[in-house]
Amino acid sequence: MGRASTISRTTGETAITLSLRIDGVGNAAVNTGIGFLDHMLTLWAKHGLFDLEVRAQGDLHIDEHHTAEDTCICLGRALDEALGERRGLVRTAHSFVPMDEALALVAIDLGGRPYCVVQAEFTTPRVGQLGTDLIFHLLESVATHGRLNLHAQVLYGRNDHHKIEAIFKAFGRALDAATRLDPRMEGVVPSTKGML
Repeated sequence: MGRASTISRTTGETAITLSLRIDGVGNAAVNTGIGFLDHMLTLWAKHGLFDLEVRAQGDLHIDEHHTAEDTCICLGRALDEALGERRGLVRTAHSFVPMDEALALVAIDLGGRPYCVVQAEFTTPRVGQLGTDLIFHLLESVATHGRLNLHAQVLYGRNDHHKIEAIFKAFGRALDAATRLDPRMEGVVPSTKGML
């Protein structure tokens, strides 16, 4: 089975099943009904070499907020569950990713302390079916429920699609690096506290 998890979440607003395998090859099958979110999660999985499957149904007749938020809550929970006690992890990593004229940096720490900082400015209200004002909230939802510290910054760029894509690619790559197992740390919790 390895480091993997399946999370199901059903509320009065959404019904979501999400499966994540950390030690994957980048295969993704994502269907949230929100095209741009599907695109971002697919490339996140590809660049992080995670296997990801998402089936989501939500109240899209209202707007995309509940479906996008609950999908990212499930992603965070699956990540947390798949990591278990987090023994042997590299734990911290960062990645710079360019996307044409845009450049993003994501740094993460899997130390169990959820926090999220996003420094990015968007000039359009939405990209496809996803409101750009949701980007911070979606990353925050993954960080909170995944118990990780996530800092994302768009250093520069003009196109909002490119900026957001650079963030998600950098997030995938940084998370791939941080979730790797260091053979020198086999069975050891990566903290001076002895626990995370």
